[in-house]
Amino acid sequence: MRNHFCKMPLWEASKTLVDVAEGRKPAETVIRGARLVNVCTHEIQENIDVAIACGRIAMVGDCAHCIGEGTRVIDAAGQYLAPGFLDGHIHIESSMLTVSSYAKAVIPHGTVGVYIDPHEICNVLGVEGVKCMADDARTARLKTMITFPSCVPAVEGFEDAGARITASEIRETMQWDDVVGLGEMMNYPGIVLNWDGPHDIVDETLKADKVVTGHYSVPETGRGLNAYIAAGVRCCHESTRAEDALAKMRLGMYAQVREGSGWRDLHEVIRAITEHTVDSRYACLISDDTHPDTLIDAGHLDHIVRRAIEEGVDPITAIQMVTINTAQCFRMEQELGSVAPGKCADLVLIDDLTACHVTKTWIDGDLLAEDGKLLVTLPHYTFPAWAKDTMHVSGTITPETFAISARGKDAATVRAIEVIPAHVATIERHVTLQAKNDRLEADVAQDVLKAFVFERHHATGKVGAGFVKGFGIHSGAMAQTVAHDAHNLLVVGTNDADMALAANTLIACGGGMCAVSGGKVTGLVELPVAGLMNEASAEETAQKVQALERAWKDIGCSMVSPFMTMALVPLACIPDLRLTDRGLVDCNTYQFVDLFVE
Repeated sequence: MRNHFCKMPLWEASKTLVDVAEGRKPAETVIRGARLVNVCTHEIQENIDVAIACGRIAMVGDCAHCIGEGTRVIDAAGQYLAPGFLDGHIHIESSMLTVSSYAKAVIPHGTVGVYIDPHEICNVLGVEGVKCMADDARTARLKTMITFPSCVPAVEGFEDAGARITASEIRETMQWDDVVGLGEMMNYPGIVLNWDGPHDIVDETLKADKVVTGHYSVPETGRGLNAYIAAGVRCCHESTRAEDALAKMRLGMYAQVREGSGWRDLHEVIRAITEHTVDSRYACLISDDTHPDTLIDAGHLDHIVRRAIEEGVDPITAIQMVTINTAQCFRMEQELGSVAPGKCADLVLIDDLTACHVTKTWIDGDLLAEDGKLLVTLPHYTFPAWAKDTMHVSGTITPETFAISARGKDAATVRAIEVIPAHVATIERHVTLQAKNDRLEADVAQDVLKAFVFERHHATGKVGAGFVKGFGIHSGAMAQTVAHDAHNLLVVGTNDADMALAANTLIACGGGMCAVSGGKVTGLVELPVAGLMNEASAEETAQKVQALERAWKDIGCSMVSPFMTMALVPLACIPDLRLTDRGLVDCNTYQFVDLFVE
């Protein structure tokens, strides 16, 4: 695959690189005396130099002859030199940051490139929204490879998004230089049942000779998984059990082991490596969704590498999982993912391998970060006004809007969505609620809350109503427009008045996330860009997110990143039960189901 993400194409730099390697021209930079983490051969090589020119590596070994009068010499004695880290699957929108703000946060942690699936903004603003992300990325220095969203809406016919992507759009966008593949094909039923729509989208990607990324979230590793891979899907980040990841790797699919802010699957899934004597070349470490406070407090891929090491993965193997394995997954290993002649000079220095403490980050031979600080000023991208005008909810929301009829019953058994902390799956539960004035209300004693989803893209007036369990809330309400994947307005709460205030607060500020208790807004993160992001720094956004987390705790919720778990209540492509603006969806049978259990 042609690489459009380096400072200079290899065919333009090759003669200069040859001259530098032969000592006929001086290198621009020489890193001296490092302990090289050789991901090609899984070894540490002592006292290795690396010579850099034209943004690429000219030589690895003894590079004394590459040093000239103008050469920058970096003494790396005692430190480990490794390839820069690559995240093989990330939704930048889930960090609530723009690409440029995200880059400022992750480059100091050793991240040099990300394979993004911008299906969040695409579900709101379509192709034009993705173009904005691409424009932002081009000045951010972080190598931002786009896998164009495949499922907008996530599952056709079950929700209303702000846009619709078909094979026609995929055919067009596969010609963009920024696009290296197809975003996660969440419609796995459509693939294994041979529906034309999803297959046409995959086929356009394969015709363009680009990578199809996957989303196979069911614990079935026989004929269904084989069929899904046979259709051309190359990788999958939805393994939640070790046996899922192992089965995928055995079938030649890259198993992307996820450790994000909300979805902490690594502890279980990495056992596919630590408890089996298998080659790890088909394993990658990815973040999927990471909140700004996680980036500030824990880090990015450096944090995930540390977590893998803590779980028993050899440090070199863990680094392979964020470098060469990822590059090979996307068929870009000829340019990225290793420290070797001709490759892009995307490098990190690490002073403690087990702790994966990054001290320096180079991208294309430029030293961009040192000791946790960015050394360069990155441009600030401003989104156009139309990208900040996305709250189009029909009618006026009042407490009466949240009434759920008991249908004349004194008590009713209803379906409730039980969330699981730090996991993407839900469980369908049947709970019995007592009616009051022919209405069904939240029941805090049973940990049952009301949930509503309002269509917010085209003012259609569609509203889905149901109940959720598992949040532990004893009072108040929460609302957010980060509600995967259509990102409609989601409201959950114990009482109608607080729910109405939460909903109207987000409508007024252009979207975001908020908590309400006792008629007061106790936490608010404004996200005016598509209702998903803001243009503030990671530090500023993290402060607001932390205040929102405290507000959640004050009303009884103690789970990690609760708003991320809440955001999946409408996600109609993962079992068991979900709520969209069109109603309750059984995500095992892909049918709408009634709220009441007869």
